[in-house]
Amino acid sequence: MTKHIVPLPNPDESLLLRELNHRIKNELTSAIYRVSAKAVQSDSVPVKAALLDVVDLLHQCADVHRALHMPDQGRLTDAARYLQKVCFSITKYRLDRLAIRVLFSADDLRLEGERCWKLGLIVSELLTNVARHAQFDARHPELRVELMLAGNVVRCRVSDNGSAPEPIRRDRGLAIIGELASSLGGRVHTSCAAEGSSFLVTFPLTGAEQRAAGATHVVKLRRRKMRRPQRLEASRTEGLGAG
Repeated sequence: MTKHIVPLPNPDESLLLRELNHRIKNELTSAIYRVSAKAVQSDSVPVKAALLDVVDLLHQCADVHRALHMPDQGRLTDAARYLQKVCFSITKYRLDRLAIRVLFSADDLRLEGERCWKLGLIVSELLTNVARHAQFDARHPELRVELMLAGNVVRCRVSDNGSAPEPIRRDRGLAIIGELASSLGGRVHTSCAAEGSSFLVTFPLTGAEQRAAGATHVVKLRRRKMRRPQRLEASRTEGLGAG
């Protein structure tokens, strides 16, 4: 069994992140309990319904926060599964209300915990930007999230078929995305056209991630080789039976 040793982050930074994460969870839980209590106490049906809608929204916000947790630093994380959870939670929280359809596709990819988390933060910010700024006019709103591995380079694209109200400017959100991509050793490529906007984040794999990608590739080849004889045997059996 191959073991991948991933260097741990600065313990002080990790402690601060855990503390911040714990505090946000507590605040969301407290808000949910308080609003729920007010809904129970209210005798007005419209007020009760409105408060319960707020409770649902807070639960969805908490789901997004949970999806964006930082994975275990001592292991490589399934990036496809992690991003899928992030996209699903944000879709429920923000995009469903805007009737934006989200299409997700991903290659098999394992990333170091902190790097996977940073990629999740980038995707989260890009999805939020679409919800805030994209204008779809008469088009059916559609958003695509694609995670691809090209050699030893990760390519993560978030694109939509809407039009931005104005040319893309480097606001605070895009500045944060740029810094996160830079911390991964990569960069962000942006394009804006009448048919939609596209953001492409590219960054190289680390040594441990490359070894994991290579191991995954070998396993896939073995599985394909094992399947071929079985398919051939099945076809032969069918042929014999038909005769």
